[in-house]
Amino acid sequence: MKEELIQEIKELIKTSKEDSIEINPNYLEYFEQEELEEIKNQLMQKKEKVNIDNAGYLDELYEKTKKDEL
Repeated sequence: MKEELIQEIKELIKTSKEDSIEINPNYLEYFEQEELEEIKNQLMQKKEKVNIDNAGYLDELYEKTKKDEL
């Protein structure tokens, strides 16, 4: 289960599909499963917030581009 959580954390850290994320295994062994789950949850919340923030910006950019085409 711990390995699965580590893989999920690595995926959440990625900014593109091509990224290769390596985390020192000794560092990860320091954390308990509950701590890893909390790290995962925090990363998910941050990623969701970034997506929401970017959505507003992208909508605004789209509207400006649409006006320029007219």
